[in-house]
Amino acid sequence: MRGLLRVCAAIDALNVGVNYFARWLVLAAILLSAGNAIIRKLFNYSANSLLEGQWYLFSAVFLLCAGYTLLRGEHVRIDIIASHLSRRAQVIVDILGTLIFLLPFTVAAVWFSWPQVVSKVLSGEVSSSAGGLPLWPAWVLIPIGFSLLGLQGVSEVIKRIAFLTGDGPDPSPAHASHN
Repeated sequence: MRGLLRVCAAIDALNVGVNYFARWLVLAAILLSAGNAIIRKLFNYSANSLLEGQWYLFSAVFLLCAGYTLLRGEHVRIDIIASHLSRRAQVIVDILGTLIFLLPFTVAAVWFSWPQVVSKVLSGEVSSSAGGLPLWPAWVLIPIGFSLLGLQGVSEVIKRIAFLTGDGPDPSPAHASHN
């Protein structure tokens, strides 16, 4: 189990690192958005590339940080039933939900997006808007983001199994003492 928990630590560190990188993308999106608004108001000028750049940055943050959001336990949850269960039962529900829903969904997202991504990259697809940006980088973010989310799902399952077997602490941020 120690080896698996080291793998979890590496996955967690990867998503934390991606989150630190994405913080800069948020700043870039804010500056681009503000700059675009100022230019539009002062000079009555707008460019499709500026608008698409905002969209790219938002997409990158959203896709790249899904794994980190799972690590922090901040995805939307509706715990009407789970809140009445014991902590052990809650952890089992988390494991089953991840194995039955999250992991198959992330694998399907990567599997079905991959041919499109390869096609877009090979064709060098560019926006049909005048002055638009290349589209293929946004497509590349899809399998990357879902892979990060899937890896974090694997990490969360392993940490919860370790908790159930007594080999690790409670991995839930709401219950862990280190968060």
